[in-house]
Amino acid sequence: MTELLYQTDSYLKEFDAIVTASFPDEKAVALDRTAFYPGGGGQPNDVGTLAGEALSLSKGLNVMKVKKVGDEVLHILDGELPAVGSTVHGAIDWDRRYKLMRTHTAMHILCGTVFRDYGAQVTGGDMEPLKGRMDFEFERLQKELVSVIEAAVNREVQAGRDVRVKILPREEAFQIPDLIRTKINLLPEGIQQVRTVEIVGLDLQADGGTHVKNTAEVGKMRVADYKSKGAINKRIYIEVLDQ
Repeated sequence: MTELLYQTDSYLKEFDAIVTASFPDEKAVALDRTAFYPGGGGQPNDVGTLAGEALSLSKGLNVMKVKKVGDEVLHILDGELPAVGSTVHGAIDWDRRYKLMRTHTAMHILCGTVFRDYGAQVTGGDMEPLKGRMDFEFERLQKELVSVIEAAVNREVQAGRDVRVKILPREEAFQIPDLIRTKINLLPEGIQQVRTVEIVGLDLQADGGTHVKNTAEVGKMRVADYKSKGAINKRIYIEVLDQ
């Protein structure tokens, strides 16, 4: 089982770990602990480097992709794999990660604002650094509401709301009203602990991704586009302006 360091510290940029398994066919290794986010919930996986005495390159190998398989996180590398039992030093591409953290929190601000003001649930979403889109079951959403929503989400950014992360027993977590904001509950039955992300005073959701500590870190948000995907489903595209 890989210890998921990013779950409790999204700001951890580097870490040491031990190689616990090797997967030559996939050009990947598993570690006993990792700060690399393996992707999920619309947030892409982290990239970066893995270095160590056992690796031939002085600067280490590039971590090309990261994915979660069962209880392990696989780090796919662009060179010869380090031996099982060796110690490695991981470093995340921090510029990219921090942009994703700001974007992910921005998506939660959008979700929380739309749910609070209009009661609309999320039906899907995706993001890349400083850009994202979110789909809502939101029959009443018309183009003239877009500027109203944009102003509302920026007020929440400027409010400087704290973002808090907790890991709760499943039974306790599911006693929280409206914890699952997506139309479909994506949490498998076997998960016994649920990670929650709270934007204090605005939003509380089950979520596995990385976030900033305060909404003020997000920066100004812009609704870049709006599309109707049918009578009920509406799509909002956002951009987070680079700082």
